[in-house]
Amino acid sequence: MARCDQGYLCSVCGEEVEDLIDSDLYLRYALGEVDPELLHRLPERHIRCNPTLAQFIVADGFAPVEVAGAFSKRMLDDGFVAAEEARVTRGYQRLHELTAQSVPIHDYPLSREGGADGHLPD
Repeated sequence: MARCDQGYLCSVCGEEVEDLIDSDLYLRYALGEVDPELLHRLPERHIRCNPTLAQFIVADGFAPVEVAGAFSKRMLDDGFVAAEEARVTRGYQRLHELTAQSVPIHDYPLSREGGADGHLPD
């Protein structure tokens, strides 16, 4: 991961990923897709620089992302799309929650069960 005085640089566009709410890496971590031991080694990018994931965010203040071709959500099963929209949108909302709180990094991921509080079960 390119880290310097600017912070973390996007591996796609090269610009700085300035905020947690713009981080594809931390979105995927909040979704339980990234092992915490790998966070410091994996490349960073903006959420919008990963359109195949970003297209599933349906939230106020997040302009829809369109993907063309086979990976477009329009080409996928409606049930899968609804489940992914709920899951990825909840992860995006979690990033917003984390910016307003002081939370240990190991508490960032959401529950796989989709619990009411969004935290991993004990």
